[in-house]
Amino acid sequence: MARHGRLFVISAPSGAGKTTLIRQVTARFPGVSYSVSHTTRPPRPGEIDGKDYFFISRDRFEQMIQAGEWLEWACVHGNWYGTSRAFVQKQLEAGKNLLLDIDVQGARQIMASGLDTVSVFIMPPSLEVLRQRLENRGTDSERTIALRLENARQEIIWKHLYHHVLVNDDLDTTAAQLCTIFAQEMTPEKERPDSGNA
Repeated sequence: MARHGRLFVISAPSGAGKTTLIRQVTARFPGVSYSVSHTTRPPRPGEIDGKDYFFISRDRFEQMIQAGEWLEWACVHGNWYGTSRAFVQKQLEAGKNLLLDIDVQGARQIMASGLDTVSVFIMPPSLEVLRQRLENRGTDSERTIALRLENARQEIIWKHLYHHVLVNDDLDTTAAQLCTIFAQEMTPEKERPDSGNA
């Protein structure tokens, strides 16, 4: 009988290094693919329907809300974004391992859905370090940085809901820790080493 894939949910405050860490994981584990979300916003230049997002109408999105077809959904800057329950379940039943890069709000909805997930929260070493990282980007105003820091404080409150919490103090070390989690969780239960040997 074919083995189900695993659903990995990764969250982090903006500036914690999540995108870089995820790139390292997907480079090492080609069997892990991004879960493609739906959105009502129009495609940007170069975006491909079904690869970057599934682009659907607002009416269709709202119909799917009423029908309970979303694992998670939210309105961001006037556009709807959501993860289709049917899409995720179909991929997992086909044995594919999916990675969802998602905020705490969406992660909480997925955890409440009863779907078996492996959740990871990426922490900055401190809010001061996070501020320095955001300032070093040189892309955000002071007001935007202050908003991102406040959002980070609110997100960190929920870290206890996640199976794994990693502090990204050193990128290489954290990437190795994250890859270890994926390697262990993608292995069938009967083949996993005892926790004492991990």
